[in-house]
Amino acid sequence: MDPYKIIYHPFVTEKTMNFMEKNNALEFVVKRDANKQQIKASVEKLFEAKVKNVNTRITKKGKHAIVTFMPEFKAEDIGMRIGIF
Repeated sequence: MDPYKIIYHPFVTEKTMNFMEKNNALEFVVKRDANKQQIKASVEKLFEAKVKNVNTRITKKGKHAIVTFMPEFKAEDIGMRIGIF
């Protein structure tokens, strides 16, 4: 499946910025019927970084995925590449 159809955009709030610094993680809004394995594969393909863990939650605004990266890949660097800052 096309990773651009699974990952819609990053979700940026003050809380997610703190989460990025402390837990090496980014939050994305994703396709509602995507599972954790599809999200992990899509993030690894799009950002060329290894994913340690994916947590998902469904809100009124859609499905959110919190993606934790392996220690050798910094979430801040990935955030810079995709234009969060």
